[in-house]
Amino acid sequence: MPPETQGETQPETPPNYWGYAPEEEFYTSEGVKNSKEYFETPNGRIFTQSFLPLDQKVKASVYMTHGYGSDTGWMFQKICISYARWGYAVFAADLLGHGRSDGIRCYMGDMEKIAAASVSFFKHVRNSEPYKDLPAFLFGESMGGALTMLMYFQSEPTTWTGLIFSAPLFVIPENMKPSKLHLFMYGLLFGLADTWAAMPDNKMVGKAIKDVEKLKIIASNPMRYTGKPRVGTMREIARVCQYIQDNFSKVTAPFLTVHGTADGVTCPTSSQLLFEKASSVDKSIKIYEGMYHSLIQGEPDENANLVLKDMREWIDERVDKYGTKNC
Repeated sequence: MPPETQGETQPETPPNYWGYAPEEEFYTSEGVKNSKEYFETPNGRIFTQSFLPLDQKVKASVYMTHGYGSDTGWMFQKICISYARWGYAVFAADLLGHGRSDGIRCYMGDMEKIAAASVSFFKHVRNSEPYKDLPAFLFGESMGGALTMLMYFQSEPTTWTGLIFSAPLFVIPENMKPSKLHLFMYGLLFGLADTWAAMPDNKMVGKAIKDVEKLKIIASNPMRYTGKPRVGTMREIARVCQYIQDNFSKVTAPFLTVHGTADGVTCPTSSQLLFEKASSVDKSIKIYEGMYHSLIQGEPDENANLVLKDMREWIDERVDKYGTKNC
């Protein structure tokens, strides 16, 4: 039962994924400092968060992008907090159309603009005085992996020290592909149907989370989009996935990509093709037997900790290897 304070019953749904503890108290207990602000971009205002390590020297900065229908304000923070506790300055933004950012809810009719909005904030921070000479990494989870790749393509090659992908969406599974007939029929309406939430819903959350208790917490996120996919979103995701597949060879930055073999939302083929086709000299892949889509937020703690351990080893090694921009 939720706790009661001074005779008043608390809301049944806690205000945060960790429960009822005040935010500052929770973040301090995790060893991080959190701040929130809005950032104006040419494509709309986005909500941003930072997670900085307490009582540690910052080793590098990491710029994180969440997945479809999600936001930075619920369990995605677990990833941000983990990296901050390792000594990294972490910055994350709600994608346009998600969370507290501008835009029609979960409408992604132009993913290039959505990526450009987030990366404008990321570059603003990356080029600021505390971080401009430190290594900098892009991180993308699920559909956020596709947007992270677009951000990489939109940046100068030397901007980012490395890339980290968690179950990235580069290849759409057959059972998730939008019907060409549906897209054709809606296309006959000359764009009028682009924002309609009319595409089949494949109940992705249930296919993404293995741990039942964590599924309940994720499903209780008040910012999570629960409607049907919008026509333009599915059309654009299909286009962007093909575009990324056609340009894998342009990836030259060091990267780590991780995937579970039981992922029911994105194909492990996404990570495998990136690893095979990227031109990067320094590239790594981890495939976890039996794990689902949400490798950190949705797996049992033992599995999630294994993924985090591999990520920490990888990024720590790259910081040691590549050092500051001036080295």
